[in-house]
Amino acid sequence: MDAARTDETGLRSDAARNRARIVETARELFRTRGIDVPMNTIARHAGVGVATLFRRFPTRDALVIEVFAEQIARCQVVLDDAVDDPDPWHGFCRLIEFTCAEQLKDRGLTEAFLALFAGEIDYEKRRRDVETAFKKLVHRAQEAGRLRPDFDYGDLVMVLLANGGLRNAPPEHAEDLSRRFVVYLLQTFSTEGGAEREPLPPASPLGLHHVQRQGEDA
Repeated sequence: MDAARTDETGLRSDAARNRARIVETARELFRTRGIDVPMNTIARHAGVGVATLFRRFPTRDALVIEVFAEQIARCQVVLDDAVDDPDPWHGFCRLIEFTCAEQLKDRGLTEAFLALFAGEIDYEKRRRDVETAFKKLVHRAQEAGRLRPDFDYGDLVMVLLANGGLRNAPPEHAEDLSRRFVVYLLQTFSTEGGAEREPLPPASPLGLHHVQRQGEDA
């Protein structure tokens, strides 16, 4: 074996470094700008040629899946723990809280989760497995009488789209707004109410002038 071939994939060391640089650059750009960042922009920021990028990742989907493989795996662990929680309502709440918090940190993760990569069999299987597990969790929480019976598993997409909109808030307020929003949601989803409801997190000091300012900056 050539001494220069040090990577477990069999790539030469310089090619392995290029690949790692592409992945790290794409991860940062996807996090801040979403997964639709042009491939030539990723190549430029990574300091490699476009041809080099496409040799390593022939399609955008291949790059997206590589970038988010670890995070999606971590989300899978959280989902599995939620499904196995003896208290399904507790598991449901933990999953919604975790998912919304991760979404605020990384714009690209949710886009990758919601995207459809028709040519990637493994990804499609994982997505179907996630949907099946979430349906099971919803069913268990409803059977326990804690989750309202008209909640539909497809409402998770609505939650993600709504929570994702809070990224447009001033950065110093987005996380606080999201936490309060999630508590509102969970109280709405719950069959319990009144004095038993968990107190809301503190309200954000944002006013309508902040919204106007955000519109002017867009």
